[in-house]
Amino acid sequence: MKIQSTIQKWGNSLAIRITGPLKTIPHFTANMPIEIEVNEKGLTIHPVITKKRKLLALSEAQLLKGLTPKNVHADEIVDIHHQEFENHE
Repeated sequence: MKIQSTIQKWGNSLAIRITGPLKTIPHFTANMPIEIEVNEKGLTIHPVITKKRKLLALSEAQLLKGLTPKNVHADEIVDIHHQEFENHE
């Protein structure tokens, strides 16, 4: 599909509005990140392909299951004394 448009001023920038039949471009939606490639012929616009985050094999609840103050060594956590902060800036 080809369509003619006009580059317009938008604040201190230039903008190309996507209107009419261009609004139905597959894989493009409002506020989605795009990548603009500039070459000697002009501009090419592509959607930014984001990698999906890998899901952890275990949930947080599964990781914490069975933990007790004894087996996580909570008894070894040291309280910081206020004098350790007095001359620290």
